[in-house]
Amino acid sequence: MLDNQVCQKARLSRDARFDGKFFIAVKTTGIYCRTVCPAHPPKEENVEYFTSALLAAQSGYRPCLRCRPDSAPNSPAWKGVGATLERAIKLIDQGALQQSSLPELASRLGVSDRYLRKLFNQYLGVSPKTYALYQQCLFAKKLLHQTSLPITEVALASGFDSIRRFNDCFKEQLKLTPTQMRKQTKAVSSKVVLQLFYRPPFNWQKMQQFLSARLIEGLEWITPNSYGRTITLQGKTGQFTATHLEDKHCFEVEIQLDELKVLKPVVNNIRRVLDLDADLVQIEHDLSQVLPNTFELTTGLRLPGIWGLFEAGIRAILGQQVSVQAAKNLVSQLVLTLGEKTSNGRYFPTPEAIASSELAFLKMPNARRQTLIRFAQYFCETSESEPPDEWLKLKGIGPWTVAYAKMRGQSDPDIFLGSDLGVIKALKAQSAAGEASSETSSQPIHTLSPDLASPWRSYLTFQLWSQL
Repeated sequence: MLDNQVCQKARLSRDARFDGKFFIAVKTTGIYCRTVCPAHPPKEENVEYFTSALLAAQSGYRPCLRCRPDSAPNSPAWKGVGATLERAIKLIDQGALQQSSLPELASRLGVSDRYLRKLFNQYLGVSPKTYALYQQCLFAKKLLHQTSLPITEVALASGFDSIRRFNDCFKEQLKLTPTQMRKQTKAVSSKVVLQLFYRPPFNWQKMQQFLSARLIEGLEWITPNSYGRTITLQGKTGQFTATHLEDKHCFEVEIQLDELKVLKPVVNNIRRVLDLDADLVQIEHDLSQVLPNTFELTTGLRLPGIWGLFEAGIRAILGQQVSVQAAKNLVSQLVLTLGEKTSNGRYFPTPEAIASSELAFLKMPNARRQTLIRFAQYFCETSESEPPDEWLKLKGIGPWTVAYAKMRGQSDPDIFLGSDLGVIKALKAQSAAGEASSETSSQPIHTLSPDLASPWRSYLTFQLWSQL
C-alpha cells in the first residue's frame, strides 16, 4: 500500500501516473474513485485508500459514475507474491472460471483448489469466484457506459449465461442494477468501442515505428496514430483498431467479433499487446539505478506484443539469423498463402494449415521449413497453455527463439535477448561510449550488467534496440 501522504498528493493533483495504482473511497458518499476523477476533491478525513477496486467494493463502496474506476489501468496489488497467483489471475481474467470449475483451474495450475483459495484470501481478501464475478461486473459496467449494446448482449459479453444471474450479481457487487446504470449514462455508439487507459508516459511514436517495420499487409494495418489487425481467440474471429488519444492517456478501440462471448478476453489481450498495464515510471526508475551513466533512456518505451503465442513462435522461427525485412517478407508470404481470406483481411495461418503444407513457397533452407512444420505439429497435438520452454525439445528451436516468443507472445517483462545481433551491436556501442567517457571524465563509469535490470530485462532489450 502506498503511503497516505503520497496518495493525498496524487489525488489532489489528479496525477495520471498513479491512475489505477490505488483507489479513493469517500466515506460521506459511499463512492470510490480514481486519482483522475474530475469531482471536487473531498476532505482528507473523509477518505480512505484501497490498493484495488475490489477491496473498495468489498468494504461497501460503489464505483463512481464520473471517473469510472472500471476504466483505470490495471495495477495488480498481488504482483511479486508468486507465479501461481499471477497466472491464476491471468487465466481468470481470460474466462477460466466461466469455462471450467475451480478444481479444474487449480489442477491446470498444479495446485489444490484449497491452496488456490488460500492464496486469494491471503493476498486479495476474497475467493477466486468472488474476484471473477467482480471483474465480470466491472467489464459489464464498461460496456453499459461506453456502448449501446442491449443489456442481454452485455450480459453475454461479460460471461453471464443468465440475465437473472447477471442482474443479481451486478446489483450485489456494484449496488446498482444494469438498467439503473444505463439510465444514468449516455451510451455513445452501437459499435463495441471502448477506451482503454494507461498510465503515462507512453512513447507511441516508438511503438508505431516498431510495428510498422514488421507490419504484415492484410493481417495488420497502421496509421500515424492507430494500429489494428485481424484476430482469433478461443475459436472465434474478428478484428480491432486501436487509436491513440494522447491527451486522454488512452486508446479508443473499435472491436468487431463474430461472437461477443469472447469480448472480455479479447480486450485483455489488446491491453497486453499494447502493454497498457505497465508502470513505466517505476520501470524506468529501476533501470536508471543499474544502467551506466552514459546510457540515455528512451522515455515511455513499451513492449509491443504479438497476438498469440503460436504466431509469436512462427515469427521467431522465420526471424532466425535474418534481417527484420527478410523475416517480414517470409511472414507475409506465409500469411498470403496459408492464411484464411475474408472481407476483413487475412487471418494468421492455423497450426493445421502449416503442418499440412510442404512450405515450398518459402525461399529459405529446407531445415527451417521442417522446423516450422514440426512446430505446427506440436501445437496441433498440445495447446498454448504449455510453457514455451518445452519447445527446446524440437529440432531447430533454440533459446533465442523461445525467448523472443515469450517476450512478445506472452509479454514476459524479464527477457534479455543477449544473443540477438541488434542487442550485441547496441552493447558494443554502449561499451565504446563508456570507454570514451572514462577518458574525459573523472567520474566512475559503470558498465552495463543486464542481470541487474531484472525483472525488467525485456524493457532493457527494447531500450538497446532503440539505441540503434
